[in-house]
Amino acid sequence: MNKWWLLLIISCLVGAGFVICGIRQAQNRGPAPLPNNPNRIVSLAPNLTEILFALDLGDKVVAVSDDSDYPPQVEQLKKIGAFFKPNTEAVISCEPDLVITLWFPEQKAVGESLRRLGYNVITVELQKLGQLTSAIEEISRTTGTEAAGEKLNKKINSQLEQISRKYRTTQKPKVLWVLQSEPLRVAGVRTFISELIELVGGQNAVGPTPQQYPQLGTETLLTCNAEVIIHSAMSKSHLVKEQKAAERFWGKFPDLPAVKNNRIYVIDADTILRLGPRLPQGVKKIAELLHPQQ
Repeated sequence: MNKWWLLLIISCLVGAGFVICGIRQAQNRGPAPLPNNPNRIVSLAPNLTEILFALDLGDKVVAVSDDSDYPPQVEQLKKIGAFFKPNTEAVISCEPDLVITLWFPEQKAVGESLRRLGYNVITVELQKLGQLTSAIEEISRTTGTEAAGEKLNKKINSQLEQISRKYRTTQKPKVLWVLQSEPLRVAGVRTFISELIELVGGQNAVGPTPQQYPQLGTETLLTCNAEVIIHSAMSKSHLVKEQKAAERFWGKFPDLPAVKNNRIYVIDADTILRLGPRLPQGVKKIAELLHPQQ
């Protein structure tokens, strides 16, 4: 997952810096109404970039976060810093007529600074499955692509429903979704990852916890009886290496059903953790891991 979503989930600790270059001219601007058809769009996160391209707005995207790597065309675009630390000066240099940010503090702070300077900014929240539909609606409404947004939402929701329908009546294996091994941190029940597990006929092996992404101790781990363990890969190019490392780690817990039955998987989870247009691909992958016989 190129570490970007893991950094968002676990840390969100980096403060957004504010820079002065290019600001003096912008200080005289008043608040500008959002454009109906923006022609210079900046995206501050990979899933936002994917949504824009899925709405056929790729030719209007002038810059994206460093972490944006899909679709392949984004490699040619200007980069404006990592998603957890956007470079305000780089954004301003793009002369955008629309900037799209996520909800968490580091991006929100950059968005608020840009708004004060008169730039058009929308901020979307993408923490739960249902918010994907809302985010696509807001972005399409702001960019004058409502018809494309409606079509995209129908496509995503239809595909998810088809996958869910296929697996909803099967036995529900207990799934442990691992974000990092040391210390062991997993997706709790109040996360969209848990929603996706349930969507394909599984159940989260972790019970209710105060944290969305709790750190598990040995006692809790041994009593969760996980039947399937899924790791989010840190790098697409090292899946085999990470798979072996995961198997070595879980070898310390031979009594877990997932370990006994060799059901430990390391996967490229970008299509899942980014919570974007490719989500059905990721959900299908989860379903295949949980129900290999279907």
